[in-house]
Amino acid sequence: MKKKYSIGIDIGGTNTKFGIVNSKGKILIQSRILTNESDTIHDFIDLLFEKLTPMIRKIAPISQFNGIGIGAPNGNYYTGNIEHAANLKWKGIIPFAYMVAEKFNLQTKLTNDANAAAMGEMAYGCAKGMKHFITITLGTGVGSGIVIDGRIVLGHDGFAGELGHVVIRQGGRLHPGTGIRGSLESYASATGVSETAKELLHQNPKTKSLLRVYLRKGTINSQIVYDCALKGDKIAKEVFKMTGQILGEALANFIMFSSPEAIILFGGLTKAGDLLMNPTKKAMEENLIQVFKNKTTLMFSQMKEADAAILGASALV
Repeated sequence: MKKKYSIGIDIGGTNTKFGIVNSKGKILIQSRILTNESDTIHDFIDLLFEKLTPMIRKIAPISQFNGIGIGAPNGNYYTGNIEHAANLKWKGIIPFAYMVAEKFNLQTKLTNDANAAAMGEMAYGCAKGMKHFITITLGTGVGSGIVIDGRIVLGHDGFAGELGHVVIRQGGRLHPGTGIRGSLESYASATGVSETAKELLHQNPKTKSLLRVYLRKGTINSQIVYDCALKGDKIAKEVFKMTGQILGEALANFIMFSSPEAIILFGGLTKAGDLLMNPTKKAMEENLIQVFKNKTTLMFSQMKEADAAILGASALV
């Protein structure tokens, strides 16, 4: 008898979201925990088990579940390991799928978190029917899922498509997790937005800005920058202009690599809307050679922030 349910888990740099999905691709129940609140990987899995178990019992007997699919930073589809993830506190190589399978007594598969989001978009979102597209997740970090000829690009070792770590500013801002300077993630992530705001405030000491109050308190984040930009704050608006410029330049490079039908932006930073979209699209088109201009649609995901990754992860099983 065909089993009716699967579990999807999306591990992000800040939050881990999880849900139970039925055979029609509907999330029946979901929740979240803070990713780095647990000191050890064992504590994290114990907390997942504690939160998920009552959800499972509420929906159906465990015998009705296909298994658990997981999207994680630096998740390797081939091995089921999380390997040297820059934005997680658990370092090294972690046999995460194996550990979860043992804890829950369910088959478990794992892939890169942005690949899971791409799978969700392809199965249920605005990429349905597309065979060539790229998803870019703009959250605590910058992830990517590349689809060519209808298949996720994994590479020979399972790590293809780490576009967030492509160097876009030679000798630029240091990424503390990787030690690399000038990577896209250092600028186009939520963390990057707050760092750009701090830099602009220091570089323009005489410019009035609502952000200075938050700088003194040490509480600047991407949401605060967005809120200030909506109020017309000059520096906050410049932050999104700069972020979009850098992101657009990077997207132009990605287009000239794989000629996608669409690039789908996903994640918390997309809540900035046109403040981010307009400068990104402008810079993207300006940095394409003629044969690629005006051929790739740049869009925001229409799925709820957690849904694409949960659905995509659940599709693994």
